[in-house]
Amino acid sequence: MKRVIALLLCVVSTASYAAEQAGTIFKQLAPSLYQIRLIDKVSGEKSTIGSGFQITDNGLIATNYHVISGYAQAPQKYQIQYLDDQGNKGELSLESVDVINDLALVKRSVSKPMSFFAIAEQAPIKGEKLFSLGNPHDLGMIVVPGTYNGLKTESFNDKIHFTGSVNSGMSGGPVVNKDSEVVGINVATSGNQIGFLVPHDKLVTLFDGYKTAKPSSIEEQMAAQLKDNQKALFTTLMNSTWEGKALGAAVVPTIDVPFIRCWGESNADKKDALILSAMANCALDENTFIDATFFTSSVEMQFQYMETDKIDDLKFYHLYQRQISRATAGNKATKEDVTEFACHHDLVAPMNMSITNKSILCTRNYKKFPELFDVLYLGLSVDKKKQALISHFTIAGVEQSVATAFTKKFMESVAWK
Repeated sequence: MKRVIALLLCVVSTASYAAEQAGTIFKQLAPSLYQIRLIDKVSGEKSTIGSGFQITDNGLIATNYHVISGYAQAPQKYQIQYLDDQGNKGELSLESVDVINDLALVKRSVSKPMSFFAIAEQAPIKGEKLFSLGNPHDLGMIVVPGTYNGLKTESFNDKIHFTGSVNSGMSGGPVVNKDSEVVGINVATSGNQIGFLVPHDKLVTLFDGYKTAKPSSIEEQMAAQLKDNQKALFTTLMNSTWEGKALGAAVVPTIDVPFIRCWGESNADKKDALILSAMANCALDENTFIDATFFTSSVEMQFQYMETDKIDDLKFYHLYQRQISRATAGNKATKEDVTEFACHHDLVAPMNMSITNKSILCTRNYKKFPELFDVLYLGLSVDKKKQALISHFTIAGVEQSVATAFTKKFMESVAWK
């Protein structure tokens, strides 16, 4: 009994110390914390809220790109505004962005030097106690203690796994160590005490670039970042091992990288099913946010194998054809963002392949970033009477040369056993 009481006292003491430390940090840093608001100019009301923190004495503030994305896409519609710890409001200018890592720099006018956050020189160690600051659900600034759990292994672009309650409205807020140094920026949550942070070195890179030369155009800056990211991503994918994996009587590709994850399903347990169907889906575990209706940098590969010995060839063909309409682009976009898909149809039977496909390749162009495209491919096997394979991929935000190379490798990786 005494041991249990001692353990309880230890837990209470630790929790009390953490709360006291969080309170001290908040009191010290509150003047450099802000709520970041996107104000609709016509209605005069808040459209988006997030958090931000000052990183220089002359008013430069870091936040998430997605917090101010509406302004970046439509500056004529919105105004960026801050609210400080004393209730003062003011307008912010957009200075620079990192759309890939979801960061932005905004600036307020100041009449004298102000306090600001120091950025850490070293990354935290696994298990280190951290403190997330932000404005959850428009309830006012708070401090949330949590734990550093290293980088998320399933991401192509680095994200920190943070055990703590990162809630809506805390986006763009700083995460600090016990010395009040910024080691990350709140960016997303998966609930159940699972949060994700942008590592502080991404902010350092953005800040250093801004100090060297402020971008002349946010749109041109975003275009360059999107192109650089897709080149890095698809260079990694194309140079990685493509493994052939059995799916029924077919062989389909999987790419041996940790950030492409695969799932599968079949109806093998349905004894009365007219058609045996097995599906596999492999996808990039992230994408890039442009605005609320436009996402890019996604990769998705889908395969469906079907066979039957219960129905005739014609009925099987008609049921098979119905599956084709289910193929859609893997990313969200609107007609303001992209052109209509233009499609090319062909019958393809490469010399080194055992399968003949009716192939449909569709592309659509980005209106603001004309060198980038979304690509949708659909391959329909046509060489077996009671077996069929649908192979499908979509890749988002790629240049034409990348689309051509990926399509060729994908088609050559699909075959019958």
